[in-house]
Amino acid sequence: MRINRFIASGVVAAVTAAALTGCSSAGAGDSGKITVVGAENEYSDVAAQIGGKYVTASAVMSNPNTDPHTFEASASVARELSAAQLVIQNGVGYDDFMAKLEKASPNSARRVITAQTVLGLPDSTRNPHLWYDPKTMPAVAAEIAADLEKLDPAHKTTFEQNLTTFDDSLHAWTSALAAFKSAHGGTPVAVTEPVADYALEAAGVDVETPWSLQAAIMNDTDPSPQQSAAQDSLFTAKQVKVFLYNQQVTDSITAHYLSLAHANDVPVVGVYETMPTGYTYQRWMEAEVAALSKAVTDGTSTEKL
Repeated sequence: MRINRFIASGVVAAVTAAALTGCSSAGAGDSGKITVVGAENEYSDVAAQIGGKYVTASAVMSNPNTDPHTFEASASVARELSAAQLVIQNGVGYDDFMAKLEKASPNSARRVITAQTVLGLPDSTRNPHLWYDPKTMPAVAAEIAADLEKLDPAHKTTFEQNLTTFDDSLHAWTSALAAFKSAHGGTPVAVTEPVADYALEAAGVDVETPWSLQAAIMNDTDPSPQQSAAQDSLFTAKQVKVFLYNQQVTDSITAHYLSLAHANDVPVVGVYETMPTGYTYQRWMEAEVAALSKAVTDGTSTEKL
């Protein structure tokens, strides 16, 4: 979802509050730990893994039961950012509200990591869900480790060791993607929007849903009749083996496709934009691949992790 289109009122409120309260730069928190804020909780989770006991990490968006469309940045978020020494955000238009809040809560010592910049992606990148791309988190994690080392040189060795541990822990996910591609490459699927498309591409899956429909739903607009008819036929003509939908955004359009999937015995997999409770980033990614595999091999649906 391009969340920035839906949070203007929240940003204005937070920016105003930040200005009125005179938020200023801050060093380490009372605990002496580095204060890290992730725009999304998948990024703050990775920062917590790299920083270990030497960081305090929190996230602006962390509730997987909330529709990202309705997210509103509050005054408390602005205050939180004012104290952050390191901020990690996605970019590509997904969390543009962060730049506005950072500007409203200036902190000359604050470091900002943007996944889009790290990956060298243009603003025209059409799919903003970068954390599903296996290339994203290793690159972002390396930047996190580098910035933590600059903020806390005394624990450089620990950050480097934690980075190695994190990189190694991603092998289970990337191996699962490779194994799926080897066994089930070319599997046709339908989606509502491109939440997990990067991972699906890595798994060798063929996304049959027209991009124009994915983009319409992602940007909260109604698909055209032609787009809807093409999507419907994927189910009624049994042209797909799995249906993946954004579990956080359930509306009449999603309900319609879910109904078609159920009626035509197409197993369903729910994917998330916000990391579900109880997961680390890498365990979350592994769980999504496992759910896809179960759907293909034995027709089991996993609509919610």
